[in-house]
Amino acid sequence: MSSYVIREIKPEDNEQVKTLVQSVLVEMGVPKVGTAYEDASLNDMHAEYNAPNKEYFVVEDSGKVVGCAGIAPLANFEGSICELQKMYFLPEVRGKGVGAEMMKRCLEFAKAQGFEKCYIETMPYMKQAQKLYLRSGFESLEGPLGDTGHYNCSVWLIRDL
Repeated sequence: MSSYVIREIKPEDNEQVKTLVQSVLVEMGVPKVGTAYEDASLNDMHAEYNAPNKEYFVVEDSGKVVGCAGIAPLANFEGSICELQKMYFLPEVRGKGVGAEMMKRCLEFAKAQGFEKCYIETMPYMKQAQKLYLRSGFESLEGPLGDTGHYNCSVWLIRDL
C-alpha cells in the first residue's frame, strides 16, 4: 500500500469524507435520493461512528483522505449482523490493493465486535466494488436485510465472519 495509512476517522476528516463520498457517487451516476448521497450522517461521520460496535476508517495519503469505509450494526435488524458502510475510494487509488486492505481492516473490526455476518448493499453498475466484495468472500442475496433507507440499492451481499 506504499504511503497509504488506514486509521480511524477524526473530527477534522468530516468535510473531506463527505466530499469524497458524494463525488464518487456523482462519478458513478448514483441517484442522489435513496442512496448514501443524502444521508444526514455525512455531515458528521466522526460523531455518527463514535458509538459502541461502530467504527469508520479513512485511508490517508500525505494528509489527504483518499478512501473510507465503516462498520456498524445493521439498522432495523435483530441479530448479530453488521453492515459494511460507505466504502468509497478516489479514482487515483483504485486497483492498487487499498480496497482489499480496507476490507480486511473492517472485517477484522467486525469480527472483534462479535458480529457473525457482514452485509453490504450496492448498485448494479458498481462492478469494480462488486468484484472486491466477491473476492472478499461475500455472496449474493435475493433481497435486502434490515432497513438501511437506501431503497435505490438493488444488489445485496453477505458473508460469514
